[in-house]
Amino acid sequence: MMTPEMLTGQSTEHLAVLSGHHRLQPAAVAAFEHMQQAAKAAGLDLQPASTFRDFDRQLAIWNDKFCGKRPVLNEHCRPIDVMQLPVAERCEAILRWSALPGASRHHWGSDLDVYAPSLLPEGKKLQLEPWEYQEGGYFHLLDQWMAAHMAEFGFYRPFTENQGGVAVEPWHLSYRPLAKEAEHLLTPELLLASWRDKDVAGAQWLEEHLPSIFTRFIHHEGKA
Repeated sequence: MMTPEMLTGQSTEHLAVLSGHHRLQPAAVAAFEHMQQAAKAAGLDLQPASTFRDFDRQLAIWNDKFCGKRPVLNEHCRPIDVMQLPVAERCEAILRWSALPGASRHHWGSDLDVYAPSLLPEGKKLQLEPWEYQEGGYFHLLDQWMAAHMAEFGFYRPFTENQGGVAVEPWHLSYRPLAKEAEHLLTPELLLASWRDKDVAGAQWLEEHLPSIFTRFIHHEGKA
């Protein structure tokens, strides 16, 4: 069973190397490598863009966005000036695309973002925005292949519909056997414990509204 430290990105004991600096739990590594082989046979270069991310990295992302040091996008993938927003709206704008430190699925070692480098045009930079995976986008072929085959390898996409919480993320895959366990184990109490002695921007508002934040932005019922 995953420990609180594993659930909140404060441990790496549960991880194995996928490739380079990319790490996942061993079962997820094996499943993804099998899926890579199947994608390769279909002519697709399936690769990880992001895998495990620890608490401190997620904290830096969150705090930088809260303070306007990193771009924050609206639902149309356009930058917004978060410094003009009250704390509540600022937090919700960030939560659309970025998880709270301690609550990122990337802490678990079950989740990863994927793309196909060979489909990215020369001179273009990976954005991880929905249009890249939609019809006419660079990775539409990959998107179609994953929709048809990812469940065969135990993967699903947790962010398939915008229901007023997290934006649609067609690049984000979860390895179901591990992710469902982590979803069940992560609680508001564990999350708050991970913030102890940490400087989480907007913490007062976040703590006051954590039950609704869990419902809208953290607990997901992704489709297989």
